[in-house]
Amino acid sequence: MATEGEPSRRRLPAFLTSGVTRAYVLVVGLTLACAAVAYGDRQANAIDLAVDAANATDGEPAAAPPPQRSFGGLKLPSRPHVPVDFRQVPAAERDGMIEVTEDGQRLPRISASGWMPWIAYARRFDPQGPSARVGLLMLNLGADEALTRRAIDELPPEVSLAFLAGTSDLRQWLRLARERGHECYLMLPVEDPAGPAERGIRPIEAAAEPAENLRRLRTAMSRGEGCLGFVVPGPVLVAQSDLIARPLMKEIAERGLSLIEINPAGVSAMYRLSVDLGVGYARSSTVLDYKLAGQGSVESNLERLAEWAAERSPDRTPRHDFGVLQPTDAAIDAIVAWRKRLQRQKAVALVPIIGHFECRDACMARVGVQPAQLRP
Repeated sequence: MATEGEPSRRRLPAFLTSGVTRAYVLVVGLTLACAAVAYGDRQANAIDLAVDAANATDGEPAAAPPPQRSFGGLKLPSRPHVPVDFRQVPAAERDGMIEVTEDGQRLPRISASGWMPWIAYARRFDPQGPSARVGLLMLNLGADEALTRRAIDELPPEVSLAFLAGTSDLRQWLRLARERGHECYLMLPVEDPAGPAERGIRPIEAAAEPAENLRRLRTAMSRGEGCLGFVVPGPVLVAQSDLIARPLMKEIAERGLSLIEINPAGVSAMYRLSVDLGVGYARSSTVLDYKLAGQGSVESNLERLAEWAAERSPDRTPRHDFGVLQPTDAAIDAIVAWRKRLQRQKAVALVPIIGHFECRDACMARVGVQPAQLRP
């Protein structure tokens, strides 16, 4: 009997408290749970297919959905869909982008079906992301093994990497970098008093004969399978002279590679030749490393780069730029911390260097004859 002010407690019927009934309820509950899991699995597969369809661009087929797992007849949820950072180039097409010379060199080339290495090996990014974009290119990797490994393992995959052509075990480093999601380039081996000396490879020199410089360029090319192209480290004489640069740029163009210049001095002979010959090209004068720039810390320079890209006004088109820096522990730490801050805002996107390339008329004409799935 309930006391005054206490709600009455109604006793459940005896049949609802029996052991048989509780066992029956348990079986029904498990059946309903299994149905919910199976239904949820179908929903997950539908979402995966929708994402694949949305990510398939320019005629590229969507990736097949991951296989369902089962346990005793009960379907378990499929594994989460993992975005593909790079184009899945068929093995036959990858082989078609390699020319094996009589002396055993493996040189890049445009395949018979039109695949060009500078796009085939580029890292993908979301073109529907923020229109304000920044990029980072770490230069001269390979001289210090510990720093090279840190850069590959710890930097965000959107950070592009440029290796010295004379790096020991370069192909293994490039393979590891690509596995970590990094877009890769080679430093053009040129005589540069301010840069690190190449090991085991002769630099391209203004005083050398054109044929000799071309031979040295091909030697560097043969070491960088899977790279997009070359990085010119500064306003060196080789880049300023049309006479010296033309045969080099012609070779770069005909082999489907690209060029990046770190040049605060403005238009160079290599830039003009990139327009004429249809070479994918990018240039930056934004040096983020205080050892190179002579001012500011890496942290403050990264913040200024993002703030500049994010500035908006009614008469200003969205901005984009990429900065360059040397491999140091301080630079790697600064980039990792800065990337976390950048991810908390949606105004600026960090994209690989391919997202900062120029492609003028002759370049677009060459891109236009590629297979549809290869276009940017």
